[in-house]
Amino acid sequence: MDLKSLLEQMTLEEKAALCTGLTPWDTVPVERLGVPPIIMSDGPHGVRRVPGGFGGETIPATCFPTASALASTWDVDLVRELGEALADECLSIGVDIVLGPGTNMKRTPLCGRNFEYFSEDPHLAGRMAASLINGVQSKGVGTSLKHFAANNQEEQRFTIDAQIDERTLHELYLAAFEYAVKNAKPWTVMCAYNRLNGTYASQHHYLLTDVLKDRWGFEGVVVSDWGAVHDRVEALDAGLDLEMPGPQPHRTRAVVEAVRSGKLDEAALDKAVMRLLSIIDKAQQTPKGGTPIDIDAHHALARRIAADAMVLLKNEGGLLPLHDVSRIAVIGVAAKEPYFQGGGSSHINPTRVDNPFDELQKLAGDAALAYAPGYTMDDASDPALIEEAVALARDAEIALLYVALPPLKESEGYDRPDIDLMDHQVALIQAVAAVQPKTVVILNNGSAVAMKDWIDGPAAVLEAWMMGQAGGGAIADVLFGKVNPSGHLAETFPIKLSDTPAYINYPGELGKARYGEGVFIGYRYYDTTQTPVQFPFGYGLSYTTFEYSNLRVSAEAFKDVDGLTVSVDVTNSGPVAGKAVVQLYVHDHEASVARPEKELRAFGKVALEPGETKTVSFDLDARAFAFYHAGHHDFVAESGAFDILIGASSADIRQSATVTLDATLTPPTPITRDTLFRDWRHDPRAFAAIEPILQKIVDAVSQIDPNWTMENIGWADELLLENVFGFWGAQVLDDTPEQTVKDVLATLYSEE
Repeated sequence: MDLKSLLEQMTLEEKAALCTGLTPWDTVPVERLGVPPIIMSDGPHGVRRVPGGFGGETIPATCFPTASALASTWDVDLVRELGEALADECLSIGVDIVLGPGTNMKRTPLCGRNFEYFSEDPHLAGRMAASLINGVQSKGVGTSLKHFAANNQEEQRFTIDAQIDERTLHELYLAAFEYAVKNAKPWTVMCAYNRLNGTYASQHHYLLTDVLKDRWGFEGVVVSDWGAVHDRVEALDAGLDLEMPGPQPHRTRAVVEAVRSGKLDEAALDKAVMRLLSIIDKAQQTPKGGTPIDIDAHHALARRIAADAMVLLKNEGGLLPLHDVSRIAVIGVAAKEPYFQGGGSSHINPTRVDNPFDELQKLAGDAALAYAPGYTMDDASDPALIEEAVALARDAEIALLYVALPPLKESEGYDRPDIDLMDHQVALIQAVAAVQPKTVVILNNGSAVAMKDWIDGPAAVLEAWMMGQAGGGAIADVLFGKVNPSGHLAETFPIKLSDTPAYINYPGELGKARYGEGVFIGYRYYDTTQTPVQFPFGYGLSYTTFEYSNLRVSAEAFKDVDGLTVSVDVTNSGPVAGKAVVQLYVHDHEASVARPEKELRAFGKVALEPGETKTVSFDLDARAFAFYHAGHHDFVAESGAFDILIGASSADIRQSATVTLDATLTPPTPITRDTLFRDWRHDPRAFAAIEPILQKIVDAVSQIDPNWTMENIGWADELLLENVFGFWGAQVLDDTPEQTVKDVLATLYSEE
């Protein structure tokens, strides 16, 4: 396609129509010019294709594990492989763009859509998102990075105003999007429903144009979430290229009328059209349809991913993996009715579903399996079900307790009321564990759950997440040792809801959600405040053990322009093959702003045979040591000492080293009339401008008070400079304190 020529041939009406959907899933074609529609489909852990509209049966597709499970693999290569499989299924059923991945931060475990999001940490979430995008787009299918931005709760999600300061916004809530945009170049970015600092995301020029397009260099299409646009003209002018769903002829008319009246510059419309034509052209370069889905291969991949995502939280006495067991009590509705995905727009019609009980039986050999449902998937308690389960567990050698958080507590469209299991599920766990010390709890849920009321009872706990259609087999693989668990938590499991950082500010009031916790969410908060947790970020057990040794850095002192290489040796010191998740955190010794105790800056997953040692290396650039500086409106790394921390979780640091950074790229702090005396003193350029005046003041005042010296005037740090001049400079200043400060500032900035 000659895109520029196409644009020139299009009428105003055709251009306006192209920027609004034709159907719930298709864009408007321009048939006279040979411009076809783009076909989109919901995702992101499967292709949810609904032919013709919103209703009706969806086309069968592989339901892979959800994002909370994917992030727990800490395996970017595996996530890319999933992306490639998603692309194959899109190509098979004629989909040009799959709507995902979801990359919002897990600010609170109450968000009903957390199962669709990766992590509480932007570094991990950004890498996961980029890997999935690169996998999908490597095969000529587009993605839609969503929901941009600050869509961190379902409560009032269509209207809530997320009130976030500039530093927190960029350092936490935009950082994962930034990494994915720059390193994976998604075809589209989907705006969120909510407001951000007073303006709807769909109409947010700073967000969509200033940051996304201009600062990050995004070249794709900004598409609305379905129904997120409130003013089509204002949204288009702000940088929203495509409104979905369609048809909405009144929106097209509004754009045409705005251009003709001069309210909207046609150049803004042309930019949106060119972006759309570009991805339409990309989509047409890859033929769609004709190749059937390899159902068996994708099911096997889903099983492999699910197994790698499962996190072994507890394993007293090495109860797992199971061996030499002849009588097994299998308890819980989820053992026969698997809970493997969440509700809402991501709900997949699976190609098939593994039954956990049947998959257990396949690997159990001659062991006898007995089943009891134990509970119902609603809030009704039935003591008889618990009694039946207890009797079964008492007569068995081991009890496997499958506990799934019911859909009424967790879904798109509403938030969780708490982070607890159902009361009767807790009662069941307590009762079974009381009679059977060899009890294993297998959890199916999309985000953190509280365990304080029952965690001491069972000998083992396996977090299996929303595990996808093959999760039933993956659980069996882990329980029987066919797969050594290697998942690690991508979110902290708190002891109780009131411990969580957003507890006081969530869900907000009067239509506003104030993000008062700032940059301190997840482990950033728990580690900094030394708040105990049930299981820390990055935590996960294995059937083997790993030792970390020989940490080395490329330089003990380095410049930001050179970066730093960190290497560490990891040894499998246990009896079986396994995978270690090596995590690198950075701790800043001293900063001009409040920083978290530590922040994840790199990670890697390494497979090791028993006794094998491998070296894992990480390259850190200046951003790894930086924070977002609201004064500079950019990320800044300050000179000083930093600890390099290598751990198996955020709370399990195995190796450390201290390095010194020389920050040559850091711009000087802006100096204004409102700058404190402390900051004047600490900025070499600014201090040089006032030093002669200060020396005159010190010379004059020291004749009265000998304690006045240039070395000890730091006690005045919290004053403004004009206060310092005004209180003590009357004898030596040639002008008023206010004018003297203005003159100094004029001299400072005239030299730039």
